[in-house]
Amino acid sequence: MNQDSDPHHVTFTIDLTVEEARRRAEVVAALGPDWDPVAVLREEQAAHDLLYSGLDEAQLRIHSMLVAAGVLPGREPGRAASH
Repeated sequence: MNQDSDPHHVTFTIDLTVEEARRRAEVVAALGPDWDPVAVLREEQAAHDLLYSGLDEAQLRIHSMLVAAGVLPGREPGRAASH
């Protein structure tokens, strides 16, 4: 059925670009002036290092498999899991 010719159907479109920009601005404003993204990344790296420190050989092997599979992030800069 062609919607253009049906008087009971109305085509509705909305551009969310402005709303997305507003939402992002509100998030950054909510973070406040003291938010330091570099410090946050440093703390995240420290937490990651602590989480995976002290693994035994079997745990290291499993961790390496999960990194290779893209389930866990690796140690390289800009790391992120691929799945």
